[in-house]
Amino acid sequence: MFNLYQSTQTMKIGIPKEIKNNENRVGMTPAGVAELCNHGHNVYVQATAGVGSGFADDEYIQAGASILPTIEDVYATADMIIKVKEPIAPEYPLIRKGQLVFTYFHFASDRDLTMAMQRQGGVCLAYETVQLKDRSLPLLLPMSEVAGRMAALNGAYYLQKTKGGNGKLICGVPGVPAAKVVVLGGGVVGEAAARVAAGMNARVVIMDVSLPRLRQLTAEMPANVEAVYSSRHNIEMEIRDADIIVGSVLIPGAKCPYLITRDMLPLIPKGAVLVDVAIDQGGCFETSHPTTHSEPTYEVDGIVHYAVANIPGAVPRTSTMALTNATLRYALALADKGWRQACKDDPALAMGLNMVEGKVTFKPVADLYGMPYEPIEL
Repeated sequence: MFNLYQSTQTMKIGIPKEIKNNENRVGMTPAGVAELCNHGHNVYVQATAGVGSGFADDEYIQAGASILPTIEDVYATADMIIKVKEPIAPEYPLIRKGQLVFTYFHFASDRDLTMAMQRQGGVCLAYETVQLKDRSLPLLLPMSEVAGRMAALNGAYYLQKTKGGNGKLICGVPGVPAAKVVVLGGGVVGEAAARVAAGMNARVVIMDVSLPRLRQLTAEMPANVEAVYSSRHNIEMEIRDADIIVGSVLIPGAKCPYLITRDMLPLIPKGAVLVDVAIDQGGCFETSHPTTHSEPTYEVDGIVHYAVANIPGAVPRTSTMALTNATLRYALALADKGWRQACKDDPALAMGLNMVEGKVTFKPVADLYGMPYEPIEL
């Protein structure tokens, strides 16, 4: 057991430039940096870190930050790193024992990352597992809203024949039916995808295993959205004439189940588009593997697969602002109190602790990889 004790100090906070393929978001806007500085903390931003999101270095300087030239400088200087995406291989050796890294980790989809973070001994506080009493995920929510909306837009885009799709216009035209969109999962991503698809006049089916959620969706969704109970039989029936299938299943911090298995692909019409928003957690289509914005799609048996692992990175201005709106209050608590006291004071934030100095403190990750689970005593 770890005992959390209070540690209040001026925090050195680092915001590195994201180096994942086509990741243009940044961990904090200048407005967020200004708040951290107003609380007496020292913020170090890597040069050009915010350019992809439309924020110049001068804006961070005016907010009170110092600009450092390299990613190595940022990691070496900071007690706490605030970023967007999980560290990738070049960043692994930069993380020090006891250094707090506050970001999306998605350990369930990346064994190499998990083992690397265990070796480095940092404190890994994952946005995606911070969880309120009502089981909602406040730091996953804004990016889920973006990813769900974009799932529908990207599905419509890749239906074009020139992009590998079946050549249907999602909204149809008078005398020609609209495309059919099947959304697997009725959470934040699924609802957002269904609403945007419905707004484009598609015929939409949204599926979930929760009857209360299905009742809610039925009451609140537009008339061209049908809520259907999710079972293998029902999924098989709905995908037979689907043009776009959006996978939006989430089990917080754990690997997703496969809702469309390899043997189900022959049921899907050729030229349909599968958009796997769950790819960050291993994907919910068995034939999915992570792709990038530079090479977003591939085909399996004539079915287009879109499985970009950082969908919101394509709209970084919106995404960075939305993410900062959600993370800032937690970042301030971590900086003001130190991670131990902040997590002691806020059980929702404590749920974000996935790894502490080499110890796996989030059970789904420990169970997935057969690693010892060491819970934190609050």
